[in-house]
Amino acid sequence: MANIRGKSLEAIAKDISDGYITVNPIFLKGLDVDALKGLYQAIQKVQSIIRGEKFPHNDIEAIRTRNMRLQRLHLALVVIKNFAKERKVLLV
Repeated sequence: MANIRGKSLEAIAKDISDGYITVNPIFLKGLDVDALKGLYQAIQKVQSIIRGEKFPHNDIEAIRTRNMRLQRLHLALVVIKNFAKERKVLLV
């Protein structure tokens, strides 16, 4: 199990979805290939968990929160993909 800054990859992915951590090239610079792949997979896992939760049809604030979490995770995946592409790292 890989750790980043003393936290598990799943905890980092949840923090990204909640907006506590922003993924950018500077954040990713210190990661090795295995940690980068693990973070990518952990973000995909958290993204599928959020999508699998029951959709809050009548609660506008809950819908907004859910969509913001998914948007943050999607943005993190895009940044990681582009970072890996520049470094010639195969994520899958």
